[in-house]
Amino acid sequence: MSFGQGGPQSQWDPWKPHSQQPWNDAGGQSPDWAALAEASEARNKRRRLLFIGGGALATVAIGAAVAVAVVSANGDSQASNQPSSQLPATADLPSESATAPSFAPTSAPPPLDPKDFVSSKNKDKAPLSADRLFPGTQLTMGETVYKKGPTADTKSCADAASGTLPKVLDANDCTRLLRVTYTKGGVAVTVGVAVFDTEAQAAKAKAEADSKSRVKSLSGGGIKDFCNAAVCRTTTNSYGRYAYFTIAGYTNGNDVTPKNTEVFSSGDDLAEFTFRQIRRRGEAQASAAANE
Repeated sequence: MSFGQGGPQSQWDPWKPHSQQPWNDAGGQSPDWAALAEASEARNKRRRLLFIGGGALATVAIGAAVAVAVVSANGDSQASNQPSSQLPATADLPSESATAPSFAPTSAPPPLDPKDFVSSKNKDKAPLSADRLFPGTQLTMGETVYKKGPTADTKSCADAASGTLPKVLDANDCTRLLRVTYTKGGVAVTVGVAVFDTEAQAAKAKAEADSKSRVKSLSGGGIKDFCNAAVCRTTTNSYGRYAYFTIAGYTNGNDVTPKNTEVFSSGDDLAEFTFRQIRRRGEAQASAAANE
């Protein structure tokens, strides 16, 4: 079979390269330009499809990477909420001293001294009387109960004293002498509190008092006279602007001997109570001044 003019022609294959097409210039036939353009368009369309598909795959890959990153971030967030058993060891945690705030030191005013308020008449302004200093109808010291008897308040200190005490009180300008008597059984104790303007005067009166310096016992209200002639036990002390004295003995007139411990303990109890009451007076005034 010959392949002359009019004979069978090989078909144009749009998918083959140009050099492999079944035509040439020797045959005198022109290429089918419409078919060539159509084939070129088909190839371009195929390339675009491949490009779009590749782009979609790339987008999916990027999305997957972002999702992994989000999951990882969420995993870290959840780890921060784990129980304390999964937290770092104590040695890995920052110390409190590294972050604790520091404050400048402050200086608070010193507390008021109660004794200052009972050491001078200029500060000792609270009302004063025998019943204020010795309130109530009885006194309990430990397990011992004393019944309160009569009280007295005099501005003539020497009139309520005996022996060498009147001279001592006058020499140091005593302004008042408060007295009270307590009893327990057959024992009676009178306490005398001498009031001065200053602590120095009270301390001097205490130092000048001797074994013959006595406050007069206070009787009445069912309490017989005591310690007017019999031997009795006395004490002397001071606190602030107050000097205080005790005289203790038997209401039946018997002398007190060193063996009579009940008389000694009663005198000591009343002296201790007097000291506490004067100190409480100072504490009350100091507290009131601090709250002003």
